[in-house]
Amino acid sequence: MKKIFVSDCTLPILASEREISLLAREKNALAQKLAALGVDAVELPAVRNPKEDTIIHKTIAAGVGSTVLAVPAGDDAAETDIAWEGIAEAESPMLVVSFPVSTVQMEYRYHLKEAKMAGKITSLIAHAKTKGCPVAFAAGDATRASEAFLQSVAVSAVEAGADYVILCDEAGDLLPEELTKKISLVKEAVSVPVWVSLSDAIGCACANAVTALRAGADGVRCAVTGHDVLHTGDLAAALAALGDALCLTTDLKETEIHSDISEMLKGMAAPEKKSASAAAGDSVFLDGESTPAQVGEAVRALGYDLSADDLGKVCESVARICEKKSGIGAVELEAVIASSAMQAPSTYHLISYQITSSNVASAMASITLSRDGETVCGVATGDGPIDCCFKAIESSIGHHYELDDFQIQAVTEGKEALGSALVRLRSQGKLYSGNGLSADIVGASIRAYINALNKIVYEETER
Repeated sequence: MKKIFVSDCTLPILASEREISLLAREKNALAQKLAALGVDAVELPAVRNPKEDTIIHKTIAAGVGSTVLAVPAGDDAAETDIAWEGIAEAESPMLVVSFPVSTVQMEYRYHLKEAKMAGKITSLIAHAKTKGCPVAFAAGDATRASEAFLQSVAVSAVEAGADYVILCDEAGDLLPEELTKKISLVKEAVSVPVWVSLSDAIGCACANAVTALRAGADGVRCAVTGHDVLHTGDLAAALAALGDALCLTTDLKETEIHSDISEMLKGMAAPEKKSASAAAGDSVFLDGESTPAQVGEAVRALGYDLSADDLGKVCESVARICEKKSGIGAVELEAVIASSAMQAPSTYHLISYQITSSNVASAMASITLSRDGETVCGVATGDGPIDCCFKAIESSIGHHYELDDFQIQAVTEGKEALGSALVRLRSQGKLYSGNGLSADIVGASIRAYINALNKIVYEETER
């Protein structure tokens, strides 16, 4: 029986498909679970924040035992050095040098022809080998590369020190006989193991994986979740049914893949595709272990561009809240941003407001504000008391701002409950949030609007 090498790329898949990255503890727990499921290698996402990612990768390295821990080597020697730092202490570290080999991808992404791309690949593989660990060469978009170049670059990569060659099918439209030809072509030219990484864009990944293994492939890349990817559970099921006939085996624990992993992925797996705002809001979750970088990602996902000082204030507020509760989502984070970030001096002050509203006529509001000792007034009609109040404020200041979001909720219970309002205004492409608190929800809404307005005036005046 031939033992098939299984490399799991769940963590990179989740990193690319989610608006908000996994928490450090989630990454560590998932890596350990994958190792326990019998995969031969756990792949890590590319390093984006060196200080933070290096710490996370070192933590993961300590928990996966003898399972291979693989990380992308980046595009140059400096990035390779940073990537290596995170896995250097792993029992079985591996660096993956990944570059496209199809003409369209080489020229579009790197503006390089075949000869220069081959030189870049071999140079980085040689540098990666100086770390003293196995190195894999991932030939991106290999199924659309010219056969002559694919074969020659694979040979050059092995001569430079590559211990494995990975043929990546990113288009997902390759017929079985075409895939067999590509694998045979490379297997004939190199003496190292050849793996495949297959797209499931048209639902053929599992069938193509079996075809690739029959053609002599030595390993397969897969993931327990994600879009357009060969799922580990499908591969395990296929080999459980066909392994004896094909004389192939793996260490995958099929039953546990379909049971234990599903519970862990709840709330962690890639979300269904939605509108950008909905996806961002649904994916925001922060807890006491969230790093400043993760808080910053969540803030940006909600559309805010905060200064370093304001982001620091938000991080402090999130930490305080999470001491009392397990975590916060998008709604709570919006409120934190409104109350903690950019607390500007009050340019506009509310003096009074009067509202007339009925079911037989349009609502009307009269708002009186003060600015620098001067009184400004505005009157407007609208669809309801809050709409006409916002329009009256715009009338008094002589400017219209885009209302990006408006939320109200009760803070306390009972007939005399306090109401909290959150207003998001957009000015010159940036978001500004304000909050207001009052026993009168209309009054809370007016105060929230003025709070956001003062932030806009302060920042644009300071510029």
